[in-house]
Amino acid sequence: MIVLDTHIWIWWLNGTTGKLTDRWMNSIRNASRVAISAISCFEVAWLNHHNRIELPVELSQWFEKSTVGSGVEILPLTPEIAEVAVTLPEHHSDPQDRLIMVTAIAHRCKLISADSKFELYDELEDLRIPR
Repeated sequence: MIVLDTHIWIWWLNGTTGKLTDRWMNSIRNASRVAISAISCFEVAWLNHHNRIELPVELSQWFEKSTVGSGVEILPLTPEIAEVAVTLPEHHSDPQDRLIMVTAIAHRCKLISADSKFELYDELEDLRIPR
């Protein structure tokens, strides 16, 4: 299984493949399962509401296409994930990104993110798929 950071999920599903490396595209295509953290749904809604992203369709349609229609699994936030997310080193202060990182750690699966701060976490050393 592979977990996608929110922006990777958006770029992949919107066909913005110019922002995705060949390594990332191949990893997604060849993954047995593709997933996101549940917090990514909140992040997409928030970014859309604040005009920080542009979706090709209305938000509810995008969610339908990007989950049910795409086969992307939504991994739940658990108390354990929340607990570990707040104890990570303070390299990254964004709570959504911290939850995404720990989702990958908890499931021991690969993670794709364009966020360079993810590289600072030793906890992701064997999980993060570099550019």
